[in-house]
Amino acid sequence: MKETIWWKIGDPPGQDAILKQAGEILQNGGLVAFPTETVYGLGGDAFNPASSKRIYAAKGRPSDNPLIVHICRLSDLEKTAVSIPKDAYRLAEAFWPGPLTMILKKTAALPSETTGGLDTVAVRFPSHPLAQALIDAAGGFVAAPSANTSGRPSPTVGKYVYEDLCGRIDMLIDDGQVGLGLESTIVDLTEDHPMILRPGFITETMLRSVLGDVSLDPALLEKQKAPDLDPQKTQDQADLKSGMPAHSAHTHTGPKAPGMKYKHYAPKGEVIIFEGDEEKVSERLLYELQKDQKNGTRSGVILSERMLERLQRGKKETLADSVKCLGSSDDTQAMAHMLFRFLREFDDEGIQRIYVRAVAQEGLGLAVMNRLKKAAGGRIISL
Repeated sequence: MKETIWWKIGDPPGQDAILKQAGEILQNGGLVAFPTETVYGLGGDAFNPASSKRIYAAKGRPSDNPLIVHICRLSDLEKTAVSIPKDAYRLAEAFWPGPLTMILKKTAALPSETTGGLDTVAVRFPSHPLAQALIDAAGGFVAAPSANTSGRPSPTVGKYVYEDLCGRIDMLIDDGQVGLGLESTIVDLTEDHPMILRPGFITETMLRSVLGDVSLDPALLEKQKAPDLDPQKTQDQADLKSGMPAHSAHTHTGPKAPGMKYKHYAPKGEVIIFEGDEEKVSERLLYELQKDQKNGTRSGVILSERMLERLQRGKKETLADSVKCLGSSDDTQAMAHMLFRFLREFDDEGIQRIYVRAVAQEGLGLAVMNRLKKAAGGRIISL
């Protein structure tokens, strides 16, 4: 196992020296994990097929799951994509640098190993200054999925990158907690009409304000059958958890964007989403927590302050082994910022079952629910 350099902002030998070293690692085919405004990315040279193969190997990621190419200058877009539509430049003017990824037709020079064998490429211009500096030091083109092992919650703090990838990568640049907490919005510009393949902080409304006509991939709103929580039916649960929702026909040739085909964001414990009004969710949640306590199952909850007060019903504490509180009930910003970190912390605490109430699938809530549904295998219990 190789030694992974774990460098934290403020440590010697200083940022300039580390960026120079990291740039050389990337140019020589190595891998560097680094912070962006969304989550931590695992970077390799986008134009080096061997680097992309190393990314897949380090993550344990299927090779038909495309990587996002990160650039640090708008002018470099034309070195990664061809037949670039006017809509791409309109979106770039509005949202780049920032948490938006565009699917475009790729150049012949970009290796298929980077694009998952597709003739399209996902491109992003991140706003994090350290990410921009690293991309520049590496030569301008860094392929970077999230810096976690495949299927795990994306890392929003450096320690979880190290936990997943220590010994598999050359360097980790650690800048603490990232600013946003969810991956970029992905919009496909290669079809007749722009389509959102992955929701994020750049919402449907924001995209419509620039493009006018934008649609959602139908797969984003699909549901699976809810799991049976009867402990006697664990095999049924396992069968459901291993399944995946169907995709839209828009992606019939394979996933055009990260996170479309495979199970993502899953902690070690089972995630259970309840959908319904507060009273009904509280009643069901209390029942499940009581049952977990009786069975010796370690449980965790992600709740708003109001839901927590309702659940406690005058008690000093809930029946859950771990409680993550988000503030006001409609604070999707807080949920987006902290979701992945909460899921990782539940793992640290040995939580076996995680309960969360669904949020409205509009605005940023659509992005939050997209991640939650994938963490839960696509299943929601409606009450």
